[in-house]
Amino acid sequence: MTRCKPIAGVFIVAAIALCGFASATPAYAQSSPPPAASMPSSAAERALAAQHPRQWANLTPDQRQRVLENYRRWQSMRPEDRQRVQQNFQTFRNLPPEERKRVLEGLRRWRQLPPARRGELQQQYARWRGLPPDQRDQMMKRYQQFEQLPPAQRQRMLTNWQRWQQMTPEQRREARRRFGLWRQHPQQPRKGN
Repeated sequence: MTRCKPIAGVFIVAAIALCGFASATPAYAQSSPPPAASMPSSAAERALAAQHPRQWANLTPDQRQRVLENYRRWQSMRPEDRQRVQQNFQTFRNLPPEERKRVLEGLRRWRQLPPARRGELQQQYARWRGLPPDQRDQMMKRYQQFEQLPPAQRQRMLTNWQRWQQMTPEQRREARRRFGLWRQHPQQPRKGN
């Protein structure tokens, strides 16, 4: 048995779990034949389905299509990418159940995003990954500090950030200038109040 078969087995089981096969209608109970995209088209794909006949039979055509797409993607990956995916999968399996649930919920929300929004987020993440490690660390620390703030203060900060986003470049320059002056000469508390 080659190394790919056990790995593929893990991925089909993971894909089945992610697709929610327990609630799926068995394929034999469906009224129309499955679309061609959900049928194995190569000997390797047929062997993959044959290794897990009961699970395969319980998948809907959409779930089968997703499993085959994932299998094809896996087959086309470079060895170092496969290794990274395996490590991520193992990390996921080692998470406590509640954390795994949160990850799956995040994945579900990601899949529901419009493609344009996913593209924007991927670009932002790529920019973040391109930052020097010390700058990324500083940003993570600031985010963690933000998360620790009381909800009302977090909301104020988000509101201010939204206002900042709506400012013109000139308005931002003026706000920075005023903030710089304020930092240099903070107002003294008034006596007698």
